[in-house]
Amino acid sequence: MKPISKSAFVILSFMSTMSFAQTTIDLYPQVIPNSKPSANEEITEHDGILRVSKITRPTLTIFLAAKEVANGTTVIVYPGGGYRINAIGHEGMDIAKKFNEMGMTAFVLKYRIPNDATMEKREIGPLQDAQQAIKIVRERASEWNINPNRIGIIGFSAGGHLASTAGTHFNKSFIINEAKINLRPDFMILIYPVISFQDSIAHLGSREQLIGLHPSKDQIDYFSNELQITKDTPPTFLVHASDDDVVKVENSVAFYANLNKNKVPAELHIYQRGGHGFGLNNKTTSDSWMDRCKNWMSANGWMKK
Repeated sequence: MKPISKSAFVILSFMSTMSFAQTTIDLYPQVIPNSKPSANEEITEHDGILRVSKITRPTLTIFLAAKEVANGTTVIVYPGGGYRINAIGHEGMDIAKKFNEMGMTAFVLKYRIPNDATMEKREIGPLQDAQQAIKIVRERASEWNINPNRIGIIGFSAGGHLASTAGTHFNKSFIINEAKINLRPDFMILIYPVISFQDSIAHLGSREQLIGLHPSKDQIDYFSNELQITKDTPPTFLVHASDDDVVKVENSVAFYANLNKNKVPAELHIYQRGGHGFGLNNKTTSDSWMDRCKNWMSANGWMKK
């Protein structure tokens, strides 16, 4: 028997992961907004982390909870990747499957990578995709047997920046929304998130990829989501590690402090160690952040059928 080539292994691994998903739909059934004509050069790779790059055709992959355990709550997952890739495996599909075990339907968003060659305005492309995902899930809630008032979002790293942007900028629609579907998520879960674009604590790679090398102060402030919190910001659960040397823990601390200042229900868990990008499993501790998250969701009534 011939050994499996590296490229074939990548494809088989991706197909194996995708087999858990019930279906994948195009995020935009017709014209993709804010896009320039371009070839589809999307690349899927697996080098220990399943990653997708050069994304110009965003999709939504649906993981329906089993009917016997479904509780009506859903979570839209925004994988991380510095706005350069989507870490679609350990920060996407693995998370969706875990939520399924908890009785929740989950959707994994494969969002566009900011690029001047493929977008008219690179800084709003991912946010458009984040809002469109919320819009689709809410307007088709009955089809998927979910509660339209129990739709949350979860983001990791730069996906946490995207999630926190969607959760603080929902009053302005960056997509066509003639039916005025509510774009506010009902709760947010942010895992080692990029939050701020301020010089002192920003993850500069994410900032440069989204708003460029020489952003204005207004741009920096607009996408520093700790500055955009109001009393209407959704309840939020945050997780970070003190020794994260990629995205400073101060991102989560600043967001939590301003949530608390605005009397928004919030919970923050900071681990002593764990670094960055650990996904579901922080190997430095026997504690499970997902168990803490489940407890938080239960306390807020989102685990009830």
